[in-house]
Amino acid sequence: MELTHSDVKAAAQRLAGQVRPVTVAQADTTGELWFALEFMQHTGSFKARGAQNFLLTHRENNALPAAGVTIASGGNAGLACAWAARSQRVRATVFVPTTAPKVKVDRLVSYGADVRLIGTQYADALAASHEFADATGALLSHAYDNPLIAAGAGTLMEEIHRKIPDLGAVVVAVGGGGLFSGIVTAADHYGIRVVAVEPVRCRALNAAITAGRVVDVEVDSVAADSLGARRTSEMALAAAQHFAVDSVLVDDAEIVAARRAIWANRRVAVEHGAATALAARLGDSPAFRPTPGERVCVVLCGANTDPSDLAR
Repeated sequence: MELTHSDVKAAAQRLAGQVRPVTVAQADTTGELWFALEFMQHTGSFKARGAQNFLLTHRENNALPAAGVTIASGGNAGLACAWAARSQRVRATVFVPTTAPKVKVDRLVSYGADVRLIGTQYADALAASHEFADATGALLSHAYDNPLIAAGAGTLMEEIHRKIPDLGAVVVAVGGGGLFSGIVTAADHYGIRVVAVEPVRCRALNAAITAGRVVDVEVDSVAADSLGARRTSEMALAAAQHFAVDSVLVDDAEIVAARRAIWANRRVAVEHGAATALAARLGDSPAFRPTPGERVCVVLCGANTDPSDLAR
């Protein structure tokens, strides 16, 4: 699957008025560090963009079945699918690992989804969603491995570029690679480099880049609920090999510290997946160092989290 900038532009036209335009905020006094506050998106994460693009395209093509749509998700993609399905008046059946945060499961129910808890990892839920689609004829969606999902996510980069036209680099957390694929496809069109950040123990894209092929990796990180894909997509690997990408890793201690820092300094509560991107820019030895004078935007991609531990 090859994603093009034309795909992203088509998604942007389709989603006009359907999603919330991203807010960007200057994060320092020099104007060199910016945050993209995508956690303010519908459902609390960027996933709403891809889910809506996916269902709108199928509706345009008269391809929404009576059985509705089904998806496997650690939480955020399921929330987005359920929200988009409700807006399109179709049923959503969401398979979720038993390890998913309760806050995400409760919100899924609030969107009217049929929530089914199964297994302990995303791969378990994914297998169940495939079985359900085969048995019922439901439209099978995917958390990240679909060009319509990735193109929808890439519309975020289009908006960031319009608001920060002289941007040099964008920093984004990577799980399965849907957001990354869309972001890097749009960013390359504008000459913006992408810094792909992953937890050390959820490094599906980094491992694929190193191996030159998609490989399975361990999934054992504080950010696994949103970044815990066992393997990246072929689409994400192809994008990483074709475009200019810096792949960096951060450990769980750095992720936790970044999440606490943005709460302590700005009273913003993000989930660990979003804090993963920020972690690459913090600490005494940051994983990513911009060039002098380079404008950098860190994508804060989601906030579906229980903030109670931040008050400790």
